[in-house]
Amino acid sequence: MQKHSDPMDARLQAALDAQDWALLTRLCRQALRKNGRHHKAHRLLGFALSQTGDIDPALQAFRQAAALWPQDAELLINYANTLLTQGRNVEALPLLERVVTLRPHHSTCWAKLAQCCYTMTLNQKGFDASQKALAHAKTLGEELDALTQSAVHRRELGQVREAVQDCERAIALAPQAAHSYTNALLFMLADPHSQASELQRLARVFSDNFERPLQEQWPKFEDKDRNPWRRLRVGFISPDFRNHAVMYFAEGLLAGLDRQQFEVIAFYNYPVEDHVTTRVQCHADRFIKISGKTPEQQAQAIRDADIDIAIDLAGHTGGNTLLALARKPAPVQLSTIGYPGTTGLRAIDWWVSDAVTDPATAPQWYTERLYRLPTRWACYRPMIRNPLWRYQPAYQVRPTPALANGYITFGSCNNLGKLTDEVLALWGRLLQAVPHSRLLIEGKNLDIETTERAYRQHCADLGIDPERLELVAMDNRNQYLTYHRIDIALDPFPLVGGTSTNDLLWMGVPVVTLNGDTLRNRMGVGILAHMGCHNWVARDQDEYLGIATALASDVTALNQLRQVLRQEVEASAVMREDVFVQEFGNALRSMWLHWLTKTEHPDWTQAQVDAQVQAMLDQAPPRPEHQEFLVGVAPGERVPLSIAYQRLQKMLDTAKTRHMPLAGAEGASDLLANRHWAQATELAERILCAKPHDAMALTVLAEIENAHGHLDFGRVYLKEALQSLGERETAQVLLERTRQYVQAAQDYLGEPQCPIGAASALVRNGSPVNFETLVT
Repeated sequence: MQKHSDPMDARLQAALDAQDWALLTRLCRQALRKNGRHHKAHRLLGFALSQTGDIDPALQAFRQAAALWPQDAELLINYANTLLTQGRNVEALPLLERVVTLRPHHSTCWAKLAQCCYTMTLNQKGFDASQKALAHAKTLGEELDALTQSAVHRRELGQVREAVQDCERAIALAPQAAHSYTNALLFMLADPHSQASELQRLARVFSDNFERPLQEQWPKFEDKDRNPWRRLRVGFISPDFRNHAVMYFAEGLLAGLDRQQFEVIAFYNYPVEDHVTTRVQCHADRFIKISGKTPEQQAQAIRDADIDIAIDLAGHTGGNTLLALARKPAPVQLSTIGYPGTTGLRAIDWWVSDAVTDPATAPQWYTERLYRLPTRWACYRPMIRNPLWRYQPAYQVRPTPALANGYITFGSCNNLGKLTDEVLALWGRLLQAVPHSRLLIEGKNLDIETTERAYRQHCADLGIDPERLELVAMDNRNQYLTYHRIDIALDPFPLVGGTSTNDLLWMGVPVVTLNGDTLRNRMGVGILAHMGCHNWVARDQDEYLGIATALASDVTALNQLRQVLRQEVEASAVMREDVFVQEFGNALRSMWLHWLTKTEHPDWTQAQVDAQVQAMLDQAPPRPEHQEFLVGVAPGERVPLSIAYQRLQKMLDTAKTRHMPLAGAEGASDLLANRHWAQATELAERILCAKPHDAMALTVLAEIENAHGHLDFGRVYLKEALQSLGERETAQVLLERTRQYVQAAQDYLGEPQCPIGAASALVRNGSPVNFETLVT
């Protein structure tokens, strides 16, 4: 018997072809009311809802449809793809594994499986899937997707050169696919075969392809208020306002930037939020989500917010908004923190740096103009994932492990992609030079037996004795704790450690680094120079061995160093947020004055503009009376610190009166169930996230821990509170000490000194500035 076609199928297909998602949703629901097993309606309802952003209803529709049609590969892959857009990869994985068994010869299915594996660090599985996708690719788009997945997994597996080659193939296939340039530039950082000139060239090709066609449409900002000293609206733009390495350097800036001078708007370009995102929502004056928007829509969102200065915190990393910033949505645009190199965009006016991390020769590698702060270019804050853990006993500095072990343990906790053959061979020489020493390498996937065995053999081939090698699988639960096992940390090259180097030093572990000529291989140099530890910077590989060997030669001295290193890091420019935030604000003001001057005098040379800006800074009007520090206590709510204290004290008093401690285990249980303790703890954490080492918040936490019988925790909080009440160097004294450190490092490295940004005069010459007063 001939099967009659369902007229509803044709209507559903027509709505799908027209991309009329509202109509398609209505038709699907209409069909399902008549027939609860209508196949095409089940297949399309979740997809239609996902296209309009109704994610929860979409997932519910997909879930019901998958239960009825578990062998429908098209339905399952759309379901999985929606989960991927929400960062729910764990749920998507079994769906995609079923899809590739149903459609084993379809490239897209394998590519989606590879994509799913990436954030789950299933890199070997993802790479294998990418090769299947590549083998079955029939179209240019399928081949491009397969190469992209192959590249990202190769990089995580340490195959950096091959990852770059995959990206180059992808660019040759599809020159207008922007993500291939991003991946190539990111992976080239760790590739010893990629020179600074090649990175710069590719960044400029990116600009030529994606920015140049837009330049004629750049806005003129003729209606912009040109008051040089008014409060400026600053937009921080990032996909990483979440549990991400960028937040180790961005949170203090977002929380501490002077609100008399600046209004802070955060533009978030990632679909998933977490507890770190909530903190950013507390720190920012406004929080705007731009994920899922086109570059033009993102640029329009920045224009609609009337941003004066746009600050890119991503550069050429995943989820960046460079295509939006290429449209010049703000009159002043700068990049910093996220990517250690040029964006290549002419629309980005500045790159924030310092006089060591980017040496005198560095400007040739940037499209942007360098603004060198008189302090370090980024300010580190530990424990982004769990802020209060920085005060817990488990994370306090311990004696160097060689005292108990009887041998030195060198260590690396960097991405395995940074550990090139040249690096591993040098470390093999170091083990030979230091008898009985061991090498600890922490990395992703080293808990997988085949990966661990292959990596161990690879190290052996490069001269590392397998019996002296400790391979540790990376586990977020062990962040910082693994450092207790390392006596001396070894920085890789040419792409050196960033966040991990800061982490290690804060945990009391000295770091040996190799000097380089660009930011990607000078981050360690900059950190150590701003601490006055330039003697841990090697000028060549032989000196690298000599420094590490010398540190290993005296375990007693190594232990003494370990015990004081955290205090030295926290007192230095590496972690002095108050000084960094002030100087960053000065930089923003200077950049604003540069824009004003250049637009008023377009024919002036850079030297003339600089001279005029300096003259304006020298004549800056008085700054208004000091405003009390504001704390973001909830998303959209910032209150003066004194008000936050009052709330905190009231919560503590309520907690103590509502549930008094009782003796025995039953009492402890009752105490822990008291929600008022939890509320007080949460507010204390919010205060500390805005103002680290706040004595009031620390004292309240000590009282809470003591009430719960956690006396060791309480002691640490009280110790930190007392230390925070002690005197510390003023900004002027720290900046002078930093200047001396920087000069000593430059002399040691044989490098010329670099000029710093003119706005630093606002701090050092003592001239207060009134940023509400118009100067004509």
